Amino acid sequence: TTTTTTTTLNRMSAEPNLNKERDASTTSLNSATTSPVKVIKGASGRYVKLNVGGALFYTTMGNLTKQDNMLRAMFSGRMEVLTDSEGWVLIDRCGKHFGVILTYLRDGAIPLPPTQRELQELIAEAKYFLIQGLVDLCTEALHKLTADCDPICRVPVITSPREEHDLVTQSNKPVVKLLYNRQNNKYSYTSQSDDNLLKNIELFDKLSLRFNGRILFVKDVIGSNEICCWSFFGNERKVAEVCCTSIVYATEKKQTKVEFPEARIYEETLNVLLYEKGSVPDPELMMATRGKVGSGQQAHQGAHHLVSYPALTHPSSVVHSDEDEDHHRPHGSRRH
Repeated sequence: TTTTTTTTLNRMSAEPNLNKERDASTTSLNSATTSPVKVIKGASGRYVKLNVGGALFYTTMGNLTKQDNMLRAMFSGRMEVLTDSEGWVLIDRCGKHFGVILTYLRDGAIPLPPTQRELQELIAEAKYFLIQGLVDLCTEALHKLTADCDPICRVPVITSPREEHDLVTQSNKPVVKLLYNRQNNKYSYTSQSDDNLLKNIELFDKLSLRFNGRILFVKDVIGSNEICCWSFFGNERKVAEVCCTSIVYATEKKQTKVEFPEARIYEETLNVLLYEKGSVPDPELMMATRGKVGSGQQAHQGAHHLVSYPALTHPSSVVHSDEDEDHHRPHGSRRH
């Protein structure tokens, strides 16, 4: 009992000392963090220490008061500012862009941030400090950057024959349409079909970027019963078609095969450029291109490709290959 009473008395006598030390430390901390209010002004060559959101800056009064803005009001004696015990002026803003603001006040020009987000952040800080020149500069750069981010090309997506007809008839440019719909398949796909379907889509994107402004590229994601098919239009009518699907007969079941005739697609895309601006292609130029297509068709066309060349707008533009003429020429006749 004597030991317990002694321990209790010692603890009670120690508590007032602990309370005094805690009060003293709290008072010291408060005095250290207390920010006295001051009015700061002085010669233009005087340096000022700034603490902006934890970022420390060191600049002159002349730089801060050079332009008519909030900083001039703060450091010309018109406004009271907060300082800490070490004399740093406290500004409750993010210090990320404050260095850029000081550079603009000093030089009148700055290298602007390259991204929209940083420009927007800098505009917010410039508006807070009422630096209208910097606001205007950043706003102009932001508008230009936004305009530069517009899509390089726009590809219409059609879902009905009526939409296709309207685009083809109203466009003053040749039209290339890619129809792809993987869900149209009745059978299983071969092992390479998915890769080839993706290659067709990637080639369409490349061509739409390469010939943007000269050819109208259109996507058809519903279409007919086709799975992957290219169509080429000129003078408001279809002039060629490349079908990339076929049915192959395996040992036990049928399978759908999707191919990637890259050379043929490139060839037809270049041929459709002959229909630019709605003009009828030159017959001699058509003869040269069709001759190459005819020779290439025998080499590349198999049972899985369907390439058709409907009649052009003017009968004079239809050119037959030499092989066709020789086939219909009577036996024994000679061509001069």
